[in-house]
Amino acid sequence: MKIAIDPVTRIEGHLRIEIEVQNGVVTDAWSSGTMFRGIELILKDRDPRDAWVFAQRICGVCTTVHALSSVRAVENALGITIPDNARLIRDLIAGAQLVQDHVVHFYHLHALDWVDVTLALKADPGATATLAQSLSVWPKSTRSYFKGVQDRLKAFVNAGQLGIFANGYWGHPAYKLPPEANLLGVAHYLEALDWQRDFIRIHAILGGKNPHPQSYLVGGMATAINPDDMSKINADRISLLQQLIQRGDDFVNQVYIPDLLAIASFYKDWAAIGGGLGSYMAYGDYGNDVREQAETYFFPNGLILAKDLSTTLPVDHHQVAEYITHSWYSYAEGNDTGLHPWKGETAPNFTGPQPPYDFLNTDGKYSWLKSPRYDTHAVEVGPLARTLIAYVQGKPDVKAAVDGVLAQLGVGPAALFSTLGRTAARGIESKLMIAQLPTWLSQLEDNIGRGDYRIHEGSHWDPATWPKEAFGWGHHEAPRGSLAHWVHIKDGRIANYQAVVPSTWNAGPRDARGQRGAYESALIGTPVVDPEKPVEILRTVHSFDPCLACAVHVVDPKGREYANIRVV
Repeated sequence: MKIAIDPVTRIEGHLRIEIEVQNGVVTDAWSSGTMFRGIELILKDRDPRDAWVFAQRICGVCTTVHALSSVRAVENALGITIPDNARLIRDLIAGAQLVQDHVVHFYHLHALDWVDVTLALKADPGATATLAQSLSVWPKSTRSYFKGVQDRLKAFVNAGQLGIFANGYWGHPAYKLPPEANLLGVAHYLEALDWQRDFIRIHAILGGKNPHPQSYLVGGMATAINPDDMSKINADRISLLQQLIQRGDDFVNQVYIPDLLAIASFYKDWAAIGGGLGSYMAYGDYGNDVREQAETYFFPNGLILAKDLSTTLPVDHHQVAEYITHSWYSYAEGNDTGLHPWKGETAPNFTGPQPPYDFLNTDGKYSWLKSPRYDTHAVEVGPLARTLIAYVQGKPDVKAAVDGVLAQLGVGPAALFSTLGRTAARGIESKLMIAQLPTWLSQLEDNIGRGDYRIHEGSHWDPATWPKEAFGWGHHEAPRGSLAHWVHIKDGRIANYQAVVPSTWNAGPRDARGQRGAYESALIGTPVVDPEKPVEILRTVHSFDPCLACAVHVVDPKGREYANIRVV
């Protein structure tokens, strides 16, 4: 039996998943990005100092991460070392993005794979309050609070305005939470909407706005520092940032982490589902600058192959190549050639099928995503990769956090190679990052207190000082994984630009060797109880937090069917 899920919802962008199911289990899978991304072509011949503004528009969710990678790429090409204040502000913006993104993913993109909203209507609000109080000291965990949420939910149902709750696979036998846990999940789903809106004000303070912060500059930041000017970064704004971070810490540790552990305790079987490739990569990031001082990374650089947790290997970006054997592109040297991004080509070559269609030609080209490989290895990137690499390298705070989660769930380290492990890793990262943000803010405050207001290195701003030709790369460990931009500058203009994003690494199709991408590999072995309601497929795909807008962009002007599950 073959099943096509198109589009996969609760993601950014357009993703199609096709699977083969035999005896209720997935035996093969194909991942297809169904939009074309052309930002690299838009950037060609432009001023490299402007690249970050365009690159940030790759996505409406992963905004600041592309700006950061872009300015780093140009700075790397031109040999620019940014001031410490700029590094700290960049880390604060990026760290806040990671925490907010992980919380939004858990509640608004992934929770409904585990939480049956309809059963929340049957919950006892008093029992829900007792459950919540047993998990944390969150002050809102009262009977009246949960009764109010339940009443709001009933009003939605009675008005027939179910909105985002309308198309779930409610009543599916794969849902295991009792009614009270479902009401808890729905309540915090709604609460997280308000929390994230408040928390991300950090971006508005340091970046001017959110989404698409506007304070990046090649050479540093445009976030002015002056303790005597109310419009600049001063003591009052530092104090507000401290309050926002503290509120973030409260929510992560009193709501998000307890909810994650409570829900996971009912789904321990998913600690053996969705493991996938077993090879993981991270460039490393945070607490660093363009000088590549990898030993200072908050998230370390490393490569794990074939689930070998005895060691990690160093990652060198020169070993990255993109293949297009099953992608709708063409290379001058042939479809089976792998190109490093500095030599990368973005030459779209769509060969069909034209919509509407039943299934893709998966023996040929079937995706707008390329297939990135590290030294020919298919690897997974993202929170699980970062957590495993830091764990193997013995990073004390990561090891303590991981061991604590494993102990609370009563599972061993092998459980990390799973859909559940991928979801848990996001919570672990959030806990670690929210605890780190005050340190960076304190360092910034100390610099200002010493009279250090430097925020931008401008000696390389004039193109007349640049070399005739330069190559650079800028990497970032974005919420969804390892992101990098590569730029070739010639005669002061962009000669070539390539971005290899986390969802390209994870969602890409098979390569020239027939190796599956991370999504395709992770889906094999997944149980499917009801092919018409493949919630199990969504659980594993959503555990990666897909962002296909980062990987491919285009609008279909002719229109197409946008809610379609085909079973043959």
